[in-house]
Amino acid sequence: MGGRVTRVFRNFNVENRASREISKEKPTPAPRHRTARLDAMAASPEIKEEVLRKDDRFLTLLKDVYVESRDPPVRVKDGGGEHLPSKQEEKRLTKLGHLEGLDVKKVPKGKISLVEALTLLNNHKLQPQIWTAEKIAAEYSLELKEVNSLLEFFIPFAVQEFPKETKKAITSQKPKKLT
Repeated sequence: MGGRVTRVFRNFNVENRASREISKEKPTPAPRHRTARLDAMAASPEIKEEVLRKDDRFLTLLKDVYVESRDPPVRVKDGGGEHLPSKQEEKRLTKLGHLEGLDVKKVPKGKISLVEALTLLNNHKLQPQIWTAEKIAAEYSLELKEVNSLLEFFIPFAVQEFPKETKKAITSQKPKKLT
């Protein structure tokens, strides 16, 4: 229904509006660039003759010009290239165990993956006498100072379960009645 209403207003007095637009005086066009006028002048015989005529003075000057082109010698950079690594990084295989599918397979020496970090932190937390900082540094190819900082500042989460007695004690309390 709405389309019919808009169509009525759109088609109202169309012929009169169209004739009014057609009868308007046309605006004068903008002046053309002078290069467009050169095309008209190029058809004249004087300009064609001037273009095709050879000038002896310019020809002698052109004959005196001699251009010699040489490629510069190729230089080899001594640094082995700025974009290429000068030293190949040593990589080691990760020690992941049952979490093998979750992490990367090769890690540069001196670094550890996220799963390895969580594993070594958990091992140190559960058995600190066996998993000392020295053993962890040797096992994962890390510096002792970094391992000490890691063990000092990062602690894995601990899951704590409450005994059943405390659960009963919490649920067995009866709410107080307001009087």
